[in-house]
Amino acid sequence: MTENRPFVPWEQMNSFMVDAFEGYGVPREDAKICADVLLESDRRGIESHGCNRFKPIYIDRIVKGTLLPKTELEILKETPTTVVMDAHDGMGMVASYHMMKKLIEKAKTYGMAGGAIRNSTHYGIAGYWTDMACKEGLIGITGTNARPSIAPTHGVENMLGTNPLTFSLPTDEEFPFCLDCATSIVQRGRIEYYAREGKPVPAGVVISEHGEALTDSAQILKDLVAGTAALAPLGGIGEETAGYKGYGYATVVEILSAALSGGEFMKALTGVDEQGKPRMYHLGHFFFVVNPEAFMGLEEFKRIAGEICRALRASKKAPGESRIYTAGEKEHDVWLFRKDKGVPVGEAVQKDILTVRDALGLNYHFAFEDR
Repeated sequence: MTENRPFVPWEQMNSFMVDAFEGYGVPREDAKICADVLLESDRRGIESHGCNRFKPIYIDRIVKGTLLPKTELEILKETPTTVVMDAHDGMGMVASYHMMKKLIEKAKTYGMAGGAIRNSTHYGIAGYWTDMACKEGLIGITGTNARPSIAPTHGVENMLGTNPLTFSLPTDEEFPFCLDCATSIVQRGRIEYYAREGKPVPAGVVISEHGEALTDSAQILKDLVAGTAALAPLGGIGEETAGYKGYGYATVVEILSAALSGGEFMKALTGVDEQGKPRMYHLGHFFFVVNPEAFMGLEEFKRIAGEICRALRASKKAPGESRIYTAGEKEHDVWLFRKDKGVPVGEAVQKDILTVRDALGLNYHFAFEDR
């Protein structure tokens, strides 16, 4: 594993992000949650949701007024095993943290628990929330709707969000089985990353309103907002490669995210009004936590889950391939590589960091400034 970009030490980046969030009005304890969620993305190598999004998705939205820095949570309904919250357009990461803390305690007591949040905002990588459950010996499941991006099978209009459906399952290995991925071939965050790095999007994953393949990443981001481009669902365009499966799973996530919370969905989540002016996003998230102790016990669950993963990795490899992975393994490898080095930051992220630092007058100096 090689890396040519400069690294920023984890502690320095965490301290900077906490101070920056606080500088834009996020309460300090909430800022710590937000910084940790974003840095967890980078620890796992999921750079589309880490420092790359710190300024454009969170700080810029706070400044624009489409994300409130102070999160006022309201419990709309609660039973021994369920919770429904309203985040009132605050930090989605903060709302999700408090939701998972509640559900973990409920699942430990009652075996299972589920929750939903409405009127929320981007909640970071979905795997952060499911792994919160795994760290407590529980199974975590979550999904969230998002700005319209995916076209339904046989359509070209972006109707559904990239809508991840995410699972974390405890194993007897060093890391859990964590499947955290969008229901589109690529997520919008990946296209943002390509645009920032000046790279094209692979052909066949984005289509125009006329059904043509699009590859210009910067232009695609504009076209997605304008509604003249759409992401293909998992499986691809049409039915020949089973794109209807990704379309179907994206719809499941949309329904659960909106219907369980009584929230908004699809075209109501664009972030702009009829006049094209910015407005709140009103996203919805859902969460389920399952306690293996309510079944055949945690240790038995972890043993079997681990045996399945090891059997898959030990199975016959395709010609030319040296390794088979299970979900969560590559991310664990990235963390082992980066844990003593820090966060790798490209030129675009460096510029964002310095822009935020200078705007707030924060006293930070980064090693990449001396290069």
